[in-house]
Amino acid sequence: MYPTLTDLIKDIFGVYIPLPIQTYGFFVAIAFLLGVYVLSLELKRKEKEGLLKAIKKRELIGEPASMKSLILSGVGGFLLGFKILEAVLSYSDFVANPQDFILSWRGSFIGGILGAALSIYYTWKDKEKQKLPKPKWEEYTIHPYELSGNMLIIAAIFGLLGAKIFHNLENLDDFMRDPVHSLISFSGLTFYGGLILGTIAVVWYANKNHINVLHLVDAGALAITVGYGAGRIGCQMSGDGCWGIPNPNPKPDWMSFLPDWMWSFNYPHNVINAGEVIESCSGGHCHVLGVPVFPTPFYETMMMAVIFIILFSIRKKIKVPGALFAIYLIFAGIERYLIESIRVNNKFDFLGRDFTQAEIISMILFITGTSALIYLYKKKDKVSKWAEKTAMKANTK
Repeated sequence: MYPTLTDLIKDIFGVYIPLPIQTYGFFVAIAFLLGVYVLSLELKRKEKEGLLKAIKKRELIGEPASMKSLILSGVGGFLLGFKILEAVLSYSDFVANPQDFILSWRGSFIGGILGAALSIYYTWKDKEKQKLPKPKWEEYTIHPYELSGNMLIIAAIFGLLGAKIFHNLENLDDFMRDPVHSLISFSGLTFYGGLILGTIAVVWYANKNHINVLHLVDAGALAITVGYGAGRIGCQMSGDGCWGIPNPNPKPDWMSFLPDWMWSFNYPHNVINAGEVIESCSGGHCHVLGVPVFPTPFYETMMMAVIFIILFSIRKKIKVPGALFAIYLIFAGIERYLIESIRVNNKFDFLGRDFTQAEIISMILFITGTSALIYLYKKKDKVSKWAEKTAMKANTK
């Protein structure tokens, strides 16, 4: 396992380069970037086909820097400088535990003051270059795909918040023992919590910018699928605990041509230090599982790759707005329900049976997707006309 990029680089190239980047976090970032790239391409395609329209907006230009903008710039610059200079001066501590370092009170006031001063000066200078004798309103055009970056930031913030909330609801005992650490720790994230809250936030942003929600979620179905699959690579490579139940059984003959770890794996040097201590090992990650388990993150990456290929291949054939997202919900519900049968998770009593949180949400997603698909096709003419009307309305805003 490779808890950090430093471990990965050292294993591949034999070179030790201390970097404060965890492997899981790196792949989460890659997942978001892949997601926004796919979303942008799909929104471009939909606009080219006339399904989405550019948005007209007005902006007051030529004003000098306001006191509010200077204060906000100064605060942001101070926080960055406060942490960055301390990280440079205490780089070994930063590399050893970047999460605790970032969330701690450690920092450099000199760095903070310098950061605030530079940020305020840059903001003032930029506004001075654009200042006009008399500020004026100017109309400009924004294409839906140009908002993909903003959607990425919104999805990241609210997705991580939702993932953290759902994880703590699923692990109330751990939360009650140490609520502060449970809330601020970067570990412990539930995908469905992120999906639900992130989707709600992005839909709100789309409505605010007059982007048809049904076309947006259709494009988002592809983005979520590729992003989730990429994120699970980080889980597999770092050994973050999202593995399956014990699997001590021998590998089946039909899998004989595949590596053994694809059938069962004991995650040596996993990032959460689960299992037994590895003899003659030095460093912060020296544990290995005593019994090999199913490598469920790898399975989910493969399943998401198949789902993405299916959705991508049918996206142009489906003419009812929202239907592609409904199909995604069905696939996502089936995929996660199946993987839960061999995955380690907490169980809850629901309708007299034991279910994991993910199984319950998976069933809800499947039912929601199926119901939505039936409704959308029954009302396809009405839905299509509403989508066209929304697109035309957006162009007049």
